[in-house]
Parts: sequence; C-alpha cells; structure tokens
Amino acid sequence: MGKPKIRFKGFDNDWEQRKLGDVLADMYNGQTPSRNKAEFWNGEISWLSSGELNRGTVNSSLEKITEAGKKSANLRIVPKGTFIMAITGLEAAGTRGNCALLGLNTTLNQSCMALFPKKGILDSRFLFQWYRKVGEEYGTNYTQGTKQQSYNAELIKILPITLPNVDEQIKISLYLENLDHLITLHQRKCEDTKKLKKYMLQKMFPQNGSKVPEIRFKGFTDDWEQRKVGDITKELSEYAKLNSGLPLLTSARTGLMYQSDYRGNSTTDNENTLFSIVPLNACTYRHMSDDSTFHINVNTLEKGLVSKEYPVFVENESDLRFVVQYINSSDSFTKFCTEQKKGGTRTRLYYKTLCEYKMLIPSLNEQHIIADYFDNLDYLITLHQNKCEELKKIKKYMLQNMFV
Repeated sequence: MGKPKIRFKGFDNDWEQRKLGDVLADMYNGQTPSRNKAEFWNGEISWLSSGELNRGTVNSSLEKITEAGKKSANLRIVPKGTFIMAITGLEAAGTRGNCALLGLNTTLNQSCMALFPKKGILDSRFLFQWYRKVGEEYGTNYTQGTKQQSYNAELIKILPITLPNVDEQIKISLYLENLDHLITLHQRKCEDTKKLKKYMLQKMFPQNGSKVPEIRFKGFTDDWEQRKVGDITKELSEYAKLNSGLPLLTSARTGLMYQSDYRGNSTTDNENTLFSIVPLNACTYRHMSDDSTFHINVNTLEKGLVSKEYPVFVENESDLRFVVQYINSSDSFTKFCTEQKKGGTRTRLYYKTLCEYKMLIPSLNEQHIIADYFDNLDYLITLHQNKCEELKKIKKYMLQNMFV
C-alpha cells in the first residue's frame, strides 16, 4: 500500500501491492530453431533475441525464420504491443533489466519472456514503464544461478509490483511514452544534422586534388589557394598559475571543456605549476595521441588555462573557425598526423609540426560564410543534444516519483 509523490489530478486512492503472477493471464518464452537446418532460416517471420530488447519499442528483428522453422520449434507469434523481458544473461550489467514493447508481431528465442496481463487489472504499457524502473534491481535480487543469472516462470510470478487502478496506469504510461517520443525525436534530429554536416564537409571542401569544392555559396568562383597552417595562424605563449583565478580547461576529442566536468575537481598540479592561457576564441589541442588522431578545439567557453604542453594559437589573416572545420574533417590531415609517428606508442604533434600542414583556403569572405554555415549546424546539434539530456533527466525524476 502507498501513494506516489507525483500524481495526476483526480487520482488519490492507495496503490495496492501484488505479486506479478497474480496479475498475469499468461507467460510465454520461445525457442531457437536448429541452426543446422538452412531451411529454417532467412524466411519472412520475425525472430527476436534478448540482445535486441532495447528498453524501448522494438520494430524489427535481426533474424527471420521460415514457417518450417517456426513449426519445428513449436513457436507462436507474439502480437504487437506485448511486453517482453530478458530472462537469461542477467549477470551482465548491460543486459540486466532489458525489456521492450513489441512494435511488430514476432516469434521469440528462449531468452525472451512475453508477459500477458489480466485485462482490467494491469496494462502492458504500465508494466513496461514499471519494469524499466525496477529491472536493474530485480535482475540482481530475484534471479537465480551463479555463472549465469536468470529468471524462470516461478521467479517472475513472485516479483512484487505495486499498482494503481488501470485508468491511472494508462495515464502514467501515456505521459512517459510522450517523453520517450520527444527524446527519440531530438535524438533523430541530432543524428540527421550530424549526417548533414558530414556530407557537407565532404562537398564544401575540395577533394581528390581539386582546387574548388563541389558545393559553393553563390558569388564565389575563384580557385582555393594552398597555404601552410603556419602562414594563417600564430602561436600564443602566455602563462599563468592556478591562483590566477582562471578556470582549468581540458582539450578532448569531444570538445574543450572544464576539467571539473571532465574528471572532477581533482588535480595533481601544485600552485606553482605554469599553465598556458587560452583566450576566448583561440585554439588548442592535446599534443599527444595513442592512435595518431588529433582534434583541434576552439575555446567558446571563457578565457582559461590548459596544460603548458598544449599548443595555443589564433588566426592570422584567416577565419580560425574555417581552419578548424577543415583540419578536423580532412583525410589528408589524418594522413599527415599518422606520418608524424616516430616510434614508440604515442604520436606527438607540436605546433611547429602542425605549421607545416598544407591546406586549401578560399578568400576570407568565403571562409566566413562557410564557417557561419557549420557553426549553425553545430549549434543545432548541441541544441538537440542538450534537449535530449534535459528530457532524460525529467524522465528519470518522474520514474522515481510517479511509482510506489
């Protein structure tokens, strides 16, 4: 018995604790047709394994079987909308708690269990949202086995579940489904924008020895000129200590970030250690790499400090944003970096070496327009990423407070 902290208006009755077996009409887990029979596989019938349970809606299966394969394993078609949970391999943190709602009619393997609620008592969508909340915990506390933890039908029947009436179940489920939809929408928009950026980076910079890109903004027709990075940038050599009050930053492949966000507030440096100052809009990068990959970052945060070993540089009669987009997306730069490996396990790319890299650049005005275009795409990518994170936090909070 009990009540959640957050409820929809009009619902005030206590929730009732039951055993899951008391509110289920049926359970079913499938089997695997013989792998030795080619005629059982690559048919038209979907066949789902526990590794495909994505804690969301599953709309397709990696493998399909034939009607003969279905009959050989005595499989039945589980209808769209059914709740499925993983019942084996739960010793692994990545599998423990795996579940899904079916977005298709499918057969199942032996590691998947379909649960069919009693009508009017338990809603499948509520069951799905509830198990996403408790699955990790239950997968630890209620399973059996030493080497491989698993559920069986009897263990599933004794799992405790606390329920409101079906109307409230449906209300909760629809709210959480809407959050899931919004998260998926922003994830899809983020991925689509990343794909667009990747495509345009290939089309808006010259490729394969050409002196002009395939796609250009209207009004620009001149050939691009080859220049060394050292001709269009200049190094900065300003230093400060931790007591300067400037924030400590770190350069990673995902961008420039505060060190406190990257690895916590801990630092092994003492107050007398000198750091390089990175002004706003200047560039820096980690000068050593284990795989010969280097990523140049523009400081869009605030004036800060980085390791004294990190090169810091600014533009010199160029648009630094354009230069960075070019370098970070160029196959020739990747090749250039690989060529710098002189033995040992790490590759070092000092600024004086970077200065020797040759790149094609257009007029300054065209650089500005290209840089603005990619800045806008980066803004949209960050916008959708941030919205996803915000919605995930809301969802996590509501899962904790809308259930008993």
